Amino acid sequence: MVDVGGKAVQKRTAVAEGFIAMQDPTAALIADNQIKKGDVLTVAEIAGIQAAKRTSELIPLCHPLQISKVAIETRLLQDPAQSGVKVRATVICNGRTGVEMEALTAASVCLLTIYDMCKAVDKQMLIGQLSLVSKTKE
Repeated sequence: MVDVGGKAVQKRTAVAEGFIAMQDPTAALIADNQIKKGDVLTVAEIAGIQAAKRTSELIPLCHPLQISKVAIETRLLQDPAQSGVKVRATVICNGRTGVEMEALTAASVCLLTIYDMCKAVDKQMLIGQLSLVSKTKE
């Protein structure tokens, strides 16, 4: 791991987003809470929070951080042009290194959870558009 011991402790924030495209009927099942595995968006949001907290166990050479906040927002889009779920993960900590890996991991696992919960009804889902939207330090 990189030595960050000489860096100042600062408030660090990172935001990551991603999208999972799906068929219209799948989005409708999510909206109506009819997926057999349960409430897709709530379970996915919790999975994203758990993932952010465990990032250093999943990504080699990633520092374990004392995270002060993880916020996961999911937005279901039901549109013939683009049905799916948009995910936004925000992670904040006071530390010596950034939290972009935690935000990206949170968004990724949230999307993977949606995929897992819906795969029985939709074989054409596509995860993509995962990106770091911003990172700041104060």
